[in-house]
Amino acid sequence: MGKLLDFEVTKDVAEKVYEALEAVKESGSIRKGTNEATKAIERGLAKLVVVAEDVEPIEVVMHIPMICKEKNVPVITVPSKQELGAACSIDVPTAAVAVISEGRGKKQIDDVVKKILELKK
Repeated sequence: MGKLLDFEVTKDVAEKVYEALEAVKESGSIRKGTNEATKAIERGLAKLVVVAEDVEPIEVVMHIPMICKEKNVPVITVPSKQELGAACSIDVPTAAVAVISEGRGKKQIDDVVKKILELKK
């Protein structure tokens, strides 16, 4: 892990990300897929972006951390596109998701963002 970002994401942090997305999907709003996530970032809608590291070819998602940095949007990676899709309640793998509104998952998303800031130090 860590080839997309300049910090290492541990397994327990990745699990927290999946849990946060599961909480958000019930009452918040998530954009799924590389194109939708990219548009959400560019339009200033994204509160958090999650990118899968097992995307082939990796070039499909390599632009996302750079755009997030430009737009000051927190970004984190998770190991599995399959698990990322499952956390968002879709039956297919997804390379990236953007959280638009946290809903009842606000506390979990805030915790993930706090963790990202700690990892970046």
